[in-house]
Amino acid sequence: QVQLVESGGGLVQAGDSLRLSCAASGRTLSGYDMMWFSQVAGKERAYVARIDLTDLSTYYADSVKGRFTISRDNAKNMVYLQMNGLKPEDTAIYYCAARSRTRYTIDYWGQGTQVTVSS
Repeated sequence: QVQLVESGGGLVQAGDSLRLSCAASGRTLSGYDMMWFSQVAGKERAYVARIDLTDLSTYYADSVKGRFTISRDNAKNMVYLQMNGLKPEDTAIYYCAARSRTRYTIDYWGQGTQVTVSS
């Protein structure tokens, strides 16, 4: 079992930056690619970014490409999302997720952290 806990959300102004963190406990993150999703009230959870376990390849939704950076520290069981140039439309709850590298299923979710960007 893996527990994921996000932190770092908050209220910022357009153009500001935030760094979200996701701390994993219970088991190591070996065997999992890590992802960030966002969710706005009344809408489905949307993919934001992914970082692979082995070669640390990164992938981004078009809406955040060039502004957000995902990273991970496997030794510390941590995943990060550096968010620069925030826009009001980035306002959402951000969730960390662990996707199995063998089943390609998201096995674990964090509880989410709120990011609010004012114009």
